[in-house]
Formats: sequence, structure tokens, C-alpha cells
Amino acid sequence: MSDILMPKATAVWLVDNTSLSFEQIADFCGLHPLEVRGIADGDVARDIRGVDPVTGGQLTREELDKAQADENYRMKAIVSRHAELLKSAKPAPKYTPVSRRQDRPDAIAWFVRNHPEVTDAQIAKLLGTTKSTIESVRNRTHWNSANIKPVDPVTLGLVGQLVLDEVVKKAAEKKAKDDAKNGGGTLQPVVEEAEPEFVPEERARPGAEPTAESVFGKRD
Repeated sequence: MSDILMPKATAVWLVDNTSLSFEQIADFCGLHPLEVRGIADGDVARDIRGVDPVTGGQLTREELDKAQADENYRMKAIVSRHAELLKSAKPAPKYTPVSRRQDRPDAIAWFVRNHPEVTDAQIAKLLGTTKSTIESVRNRTHWNSANIKPVDPVTLGLVGQLVLDEVVKKAAEKKAKDDAKNGGGTLQPVVEEAEPEFVPEERARPGAEPTAESVFGKRD
């Protein structure tokens, strides 16, 4: 995708002031060709004022002339220091199509049942939901609790298998570290039992009468 500033405003200016094709403008501005066509037809960006990318320092006049002379040529934007500074370092929030949003409670229930080690924050980020929704599914206070069934989020199309595996793996590793830090199970040292001391039979019965055999020995 293009890194130029105000792509739609730039597309408006290019549509109105150049002979570039919709594909060329779409490629330069990071838009879909149909969106550019909508701009030309007045159905899209109707209230947006066009911005000249040449005077704005995002495109050279030579690049523009080359593109107008050859419809197969794709213009290269000038790397703008301002564009780099204004670029958001934080990733855009996960967008879930409206048709899939009703499936999120089922995916949350799947996590609650099968992977309690995954935190609410991880689930919220992965599925694009909120902690309050997760809590309501866990406590069965969700408005649609009667119809919620645990379903794998990969099956629902909410997340890819590799991403899911990575989240579960990290959660399991963190739980193992926390358990180890909190002590876990410790082995007790083995105490060896002393062997009983051998006591001769004669001494084992104090007070018994001595016999001739015990005094003079056994005679042949």
C-alpha cells in the first residue's frame, strides 16, 4: 500500500487534472481501481478537496509526465520524511466483518472451555472483542447465552491457524513460568531408615534361666 499522505485527496486531484488511468492512480494512491472510478463518477469522496502531489513534494513532474505518456507505467512516490513521522506505529485495530461478529461469542466460549490459560486481553486482541463481552460469556450473562456454543475460531474464519497456535503457545509458556515462580511441587528429601540392630536370642529374653548347653556348650 502507498505511503503518501491524504491518498483520496491526491486521487481526486489526479482524476481532475491528469490523463492517468484509474489503475495508475489506484496504484499510486493505494486505492482500488473501482474506488478511483467512483471518484471520477462523483460517487466517492464527493466532499474531499483535491491535493496536488507535485507541489506537495510527493511526486515529481517527470514521474507524472512518464505515467501520462505510458499507461503501463507506475509512478513512484517521493519518500516523505513527514509521512514517516505521521505514520502510526500502533497497528490498526482488528476489523471483524459484520457477518462474522455474531460468531465471536462462540469463539470466546471455545477459549474459556479449552484454553483458560489464554488471558482476556489476548482473546480481546485476537478476536477484536472487549473484556466485558468475554466476561459475560464466561459468566453466562451474555444476552444470547442460550445459543452460544464453543466453536474453534479457525473454523469460524475469525483467525488463522498459525496465529491461534502462537497465542496458545505463548499463553502456555507464560503459565508454566508463573507456576514455577510460585513454587509448584517440591520433592521432599528421602530419609533412610536405620536397619534394626541384631540382638542375640539369649539377650532378647532377660531373666530366663541359663541352661547347661548355654554354659558348657553343646556336647557331641
